[in-house]
Amino acid sequence: MVKGQCKLDSRHGILLMPHGFSKENQTSPDTAYRFGDFELYPHDRLLKRAGISVPLQPKAFDALLCLLRNAEHLVSKQELISVLWPSVHVSESNLTNIIVDLRKIVGRDAIRTVSKHGYRFGLTVAGEPGVAHATYEKFVRAKELAAQRSLESMCLARDLYWTCLAEDPTFAPAWAWLGRCCWFLDKFSGDSSANLELAQAAFQRAFALDPDLASAHQFFTFVQVDTGHADEAMCRLLKRLQHHPGEPESFAGLVQVLRFRGLLQQSIQAHQRAQELDPAIATSVAHTLFLAGEYATAIGAYSGRAAYYLDAAAWAALGDRSRAIALLRQRLDRMTLSKLMAALMSSLLAVLEGRAEDAVRLMETADTTREPEIKVYFARHYAQIGLINSAKSALEQAVQFGFVCAPIALTSDAWLSPLGQHVEFGSLLTRIETLVEGAKTSYEQSSASLTRSVTSNQRQTADGHASERRR
Repeated sequence: MVKGQCKLDSRHGILLMPHGFSKENQTSPDTAYRFGDFELYPHDRLLKRAGISVPLQPKAFDALLCLLRNAEHLVSKQELISVLWPSVHVSESNLTNIIVDLRKIVGRDAIRTVSKHGYRFGLTVAGEPGVAHATYEKFVRAKELAAQRSLESMCLARDLYWTCLAEDPTFAPAWAWLGRCCWFLDKFSGDSSANLELAQAAFQRAFALDPDLASAHQFFTFVQVDTGHADEAMCRLLKRLQHHPGEPESFAGLVQVLRFRGLLQQSIQAHQRAQELDPAIATSVAHTLFLAGEYATAIGAYSGRAAYYLDAAAWAALGDRSRAIALLRQRLDRMTLSKLMAALMSSLLAVLEGRAEDAVRLMETADTTREPEIKVYFARHYAQIGLINSAKSALEQAVQFGFVCAPIALTSDAWLSPLGQHVEFGSLLTRIETLVEGAKTSYEQSSASLTRSVTSNQRQTADGHASERRR
């Protein structure tokens, strides 16, 4: 950690800035969005390029501002139209003309078209209003490091976020990203439980500063799910979708949440909805498809990202053990892995190579406290080498820590089939079916409320458009 880093007051569960961080550390906030050699000043409704004012029509200014405020996220055509022409019915061609004019000014690469969906701001935003330019530069660098998802890069990113917050304690996105880093380090480094407390406190601070912050909601889902609170995460995301029905990140979060509750079909549907809203969004649907027994589809969904365990397990389930072994050996030799991921991959390799004792040792010494889903994969390994008591125990522990294995996986997965011989398998299956049925009822009730809310909003919008046309 950097010198003078913030610390957690365990008495009150809040983050404290040490005496070394004072107002002297803080610099004047910026007043513009900065990208390339452009600066956009929302308050003054002014666009500059290399310090020289650039004429911009009001609608074009509003469109650019909307895209900048949602940088890195898809902005739907409907959202842009509602911003530019509130309560007025216009054709998409009006929006297209605005985008064409904007591209002539800021460059074609600055605004990317997502076919049939909308637009995405394509340049790096190097500053935003309310945050000092130097602080925002550190924030951007920290996000780049966090994207690498290694223990070393996450530690570096965490320290940069601390520095950002020393300079600006009100920078809500930095609190959210700090929470993400601390959660990742708690989950995979195994160094200190303090990271979990820091993550939770950081998210609390982010929500206190900005209750509607999208990144905080997105990252906090991981914490809730992996600490046994998938039900709370589901309710929070569905409530958020009432106000942001077109937010693909919330549906992506539901993919994981619903899988943890044993609702595989609903998890797949959430993925489909997320991709309808943003074809480029990444979700964890590959893991859902794997549990549903759709191994070939899971491999396809898993490709194009950093690959570790899942595709190898899927190839093994499809009967191609040689391919699975080759993938695992290659990755274990070349990749820097956390202890938990190394144990997961190495135990599967040991099972496939007939080294049952090595597999058991690896699984028994692995700390899955923060990753209950891995318990299900361990249960498959145990069952495959004939240790059905250990397999049953792993599934029960998964439930205890918040992951309910879908009944279809228990009854249809060939690797888990030996578990059916256990004298208590029937009672385990009944218990899990009861939990899943309760989760399904809760989800359907909440989804019905969401549908009513969205329908009501759409009706009000349509009525507004009709009223404007009558005028």
